[in-house]
Amino acid sequence: MPDPMHVLVAGGGVVGLETLLALRNLAGDRVRCTLLTPEREFVYRPMAVGEPFARGRARRHSLDEIARDLGADLVAGRLTGVDAEAREVRTGDCTIGFDALVIGVGASAEPALPRVLTWTPESDDEVYGGLLRDLEEGYTKRVAFVVPVGVAWPLPAYELALMTAWQTRSMGHDDVQITIYTHEDAPLAIFGVPASEALRDDLEQAGVQVRTQTFVTAGDGRLTVEPAGLPLDAERIVGLPRAVGPNLPGVPNDERGFVLCDLHGQVRGTTAVWAAGDAIAFPIKQGGLAAQQADAAAESIAARAGADVEPKPFKPVLRGMLLTGRGQAWMRGADDTGEGAVERHALFWPPTKIAGRYLSPYLAARDEAEALGHAPEPSGQPVDLDLERDSPAVADALRSRRAD
Repeated sequence: MPDPMHVLVAGGGVVGLETLLALRNLAGDRVRCTLLTPEREFVYRPMAVGEPFARGRARRHSLDEIARDLGADLVAGRLTGVDAEAREVRTGDCTIGFDALVIGVGASAEPALPRVLTWTPESDDEVYGGLLRDLEEGYTKRVAFVVPVGVAWPLPAYELALMTAWQTRSMGHDDVQITIYTHEDAPLAIFGVPASEALRDDLEQAGVQVRTQTFVTAGDGRLTVEPAGLPLDAERIVGLPRAVGPNLPGVPNDERGFVLCDLHGQVRGTTAVWAAGDAIAFPIKQGGLAAQQADAAAESIAARAGADVEPKPFKPVLRGMLLTGRGQAWMRGADDTGEGAVERHALFWPPTKIAGRYLSPYLAARDEAEALGHAPEPSGQPVDLDLERDSPAVADALRSRRAD
């Protein structure tokens, strides 16, 4: 048997772990993997939005333990450049060779508007906690949440607005005005009509107003709501950030620094470099979509390594879970079968914020194993994430299968 293909995976986030898990399942011993990352932990950031409200937390998992579980080498370092022709990457003063490279380094965030509180999953929840204390003490009565132009993943704004609204009611304040300003045609329009209508009901029950097709701009020391041309009327403003690409030397990037690649994740103009997730030039930055992009790249690499795999191109199916302040709403965007769905119970299993074909069941198994005090033994088998049958018996069967 020929020597295994050396796959270097840069980035210890969703893309990195989904790629390692997918290659383990698809290619087995045909590949050997190295994970290059400056982080020591994988942080499950989507639940960070609930931390100020005690409705969730960003769970942490040791990357050293995960790499050991998956039989991958772990190298501490940050990807700083790529030499695709020589098949080497730079990490500060060092170089690492590869047969195939997967770029999953993510993106950074920048404030889209000046002089506002910019929320990110990495931001200290105490910053947002200060806003909640002002509301509790009655210092603030008008709060605006802004989805700026250029932000294609607006869901956190709705979660923050809904949870803030219900929190202020629980404090005994029913005179707080909360408004969302968004460039969307309808709330969460990317998920389709059913989800948008359901969200409107949630917003109405919480007393949150939504101004769609509005564009908040900055100028002359103030924020203006267009097309009305009126000042943004709020005492406190919370804005979502814009993503900024890694702008890696040695690979083609767009004007915002995002890597250009095809639907299999192969980087334009290269033969051995793939990319996925927030680092690539795909407008929606979301963990579930990043996992789907990683799967497409892993299938392409597994086939290159000689595995019996027919690579499928990335074909996005948006799945998400919205924290409403009084529960969750599970949403699936439009696919070939219809225009999407929304339910108050999980539309996929395990019921996590990130619907990763391999990563979600793996993390669920780790959480269960850690609760029992022993290390997990990942099966490497994917779990059907699209439970359209909406039957609790299906979820029970999957739980039982994982426990066996």
